[in-house]
Amino acid sequence: MAKTQETAAGSRLEVVTFKLGEEEYGIDIQKVQELRGYDAVTRIANAPEYIKGVVNLRGIIVPIIDMRIKFKLGDPTYDQFTVVIVLNIAGRVVGMVVDSVSDVITLTGEQIKPAPEMGSVLDADYLIGLGTLDERMLILVDIDRLMSSDEMGLVEKIAA
Repeated sequence: MAKTQETAAGSRLEVVTFKLGEEEYGIDIQKVQELRGYDAVTRIANAPEYIKGVVNLRGIIVPIIDMRIKFKLGDPTYDQFTVVIVLNIAGRVVGMVVDSVSDVITLTGEQIKPAPEMGSVLDADYLIGLGTLDERMLILVDIDRLMSSDEMGLVEKIAA
């Protein structure tokens, strides 16, 4: 939340951009621990469909969330471009499966527009806004709020 106010004040937001289906998203690079290829995961019984399972990342058990399933963007396909963005949120490590990672860009306050209210798949509570860069439009996700939301609370239970 503080990030939105800082950005509006004219500072810069550095984001990692990634694709899910035809859309391009951005998350704060400071939350990204590393990028990895998609590996097999260990399924967890009775976990929501979007939680693919867990992986052992250098001794840390990391829940892996498939964002395409989470945002109801069709059936995910896993290929050589599929990436797991390993996030560090409030001291917890979570993996997020995306179709591909594009690049890292820096947006100025002027390039970030408020997200319109449109009852979309992605609740506006989880959006920082829309980033515009030339002809590109990025959906800027407040990954902290999304991953710590009540419905994603299971992630914390698995990780604990």
